[in-house]
Amino acid sequence: MRKKKNVEINKDMIIDDVLKLDESLGDIFMGFGMHCIFCHLGMEETVEEAALVHQVDVDFLVKKLNEAYQEKHPKQ
Repeated sequence: MRKKKNVEINKDMIIDDVLKLDESLGDIFMGFGMHCIFCHLGMEETVEEAALVHQVDVDFLVKKLNEAYQEKHPKQ
């Protein structure tokens, strides 16, 4: 059995790439008021760029994204 690759979301990732990991992570962005995930321009932004525009603490956002991802996709 192949082990799953350990994934860690970081602030330099493109939002679209984060959502490709798990679409439900969109709920985390939405919880921070970041509706940019629905905008075609926003999909090309990094997590950090979007956080700056929305005045969101990028480190806290990344922490929450990783927690949500790891909850659904535990490391093996």
